[in-house]
Amino acid sequence: MDNVSASQGKVDADEKEGLALKRQIGLGGCIAFVVGSVIGSGIFISPKGVLQNTGSVGLSLVVWVACGILSTIGALCYAELGTCITKSGGDFTYILLSFGQLLAFLRLWTMLLSVLTAANAVLATTAATYLVGPFFGECNVPTVVIQLLGLTLIAAVFFCNSVSVAWSNRVQIIFSVAKVLGLVIIIVSGVALMIQGKTENLTDGFVSDLEVPLSNIPLAFYSGLFAFGGWENLPTFTEEIVQPSRNIPLGIIISMTIITGVYIMANLAYFVVLTPAELLASDAVALTFSDRVMGSWSVVISVVVALSCVGASNGSSFAFARILMVASREGLMPQILGMINVDYLTPLPAIIAMFPIIAIMMMFDVSSLINYISFTQWLFLSIAVATIPYFRWKYPNMERPFKVPILLPLIFIICSLSVVVISIYSSPADVGVGALITITGVPVYFVFVWWQKKPRWFTDSVDLVTCCLQRFLLISPQKVKL
Repeated sequence: MDNVSASQGKVDADEKEGLALKRQIGLGGCIAFVVGSVIGSGIFISPKGVLQNTGSVGLSLVVWVACGILSTIGALCYAELGTCITKSGGDFTYILLSFGQLLAFLRLWTMLLSVLTAANAVLATTAATYLVGPFFGECNVPTVVIQLLGLTLIAAVFFCNSVSVAWSNRVQIIFSVAKVLGLVIIIVSGVALMIQGKTENLTDGFVSDLEVPLSNIPLAFYSGLFAFGGWENLPTFTEEIVQPSRNIPLGIIISMTIITGVYIMANLAYFVVLTPAELLASDAVALTFSDRVMGSWSVVISVVVALSCVGASNGSSFAFARILMVASREGLMPQILGMINVDYLTPLPAIIAMFPIIAIMMMFDVSSLINYISFTQWLFLSIAVATIPYFRWKYPNMERPFKVPILLPLIFIICSLSVVVISIYSSPADVGVGALITITGVPVYFVFVWWQKKPRWFTDSVDLVTCCLQRFLLISPQKVKL
């Protein structure tokens, strides 16, 4: 099967020679990475965007259910891809094998500029804000304090990812449990009040005083799907998962069931306590809820929001380092990024490479950059899932340990492309800027990847830097004893 077989053979050969990272992430780690990557700040903020564009409690809950179903369909499609293509890299690898280097590089380019780096900067800033907020009370928190604490959090996450996969795994499990427990506190509080008879906000749930046109419903889905983002991260480190043919599908099914259930119940709890008008007036729904229900103990939810952001940052950083490593291995990134530390057996250069980018982004407001390029996320997700019908046609005899009905990827592709079209309709200026930013990756690809006959001075300089860093960081592309 030409490219696929060659790619798979390369991975198998690397494992036999000791070049691959260790397989040490089990089912619990898979569940924790999905839960930890998905549950970030979205569930604590997005309910406002969903309600704002639906107008009623009942319809907003329907949208949350639909977003959970669509995200689960996408995750199941990635489970099939992750089990039949046993190479790390996630959708970067799937696009590379199916549609070639240019599209795969543009996917990597958008991740590098926004989808993961700028998102990490925002997550770190949000975590720092919620951690120091209770200490400043009604006073404004100095920007430099937030930036320094945010950088400290990012540095801690990157240090953990650099020295031990096992540490990263444990941190993700601990943070995932903590954030789910925090949401359980919200859910139990709401259910307790509902049992006591506080259900007036749920009466006539589909009746609304808000005048919201039906054309806004797709925008509600956009907000809901944002809160579910991150389910695509698990197959980015397939080569490090124990029994991937078993643990990837199980991890995705269990984690998406937990996430969808918790999200729906948390929204129900919000509506029990807050009227639609109060929820729309809040910039942080979970904190408004906790102030109303928990009083002085509401600081617990502030800590939970911060932990959620740090956990999401840990998961996305872990995943993106593997994508950079695979991209380097395929010749789309500098060779240095494909090396691993001989002592820690981690992709140390790929992890370190992200830190200065995120640090610089934390000095500016990069939320607009995320808005500009977010539409490309759904475009590339649909392209990646399109690999399933393409491979079913081109490689009908390919081994597929986990196989979804062909209708599921078709549904996901149609819905994902609908989100892209909706983005063009609702925010044409943002999409235009995002498209231009994405296209800037084309000349970068042709100069640094496609153009093979570069000047001698350029290749010698790159080789010298690579050699120096290789010695300094104790990294090697050669055999590593596992």
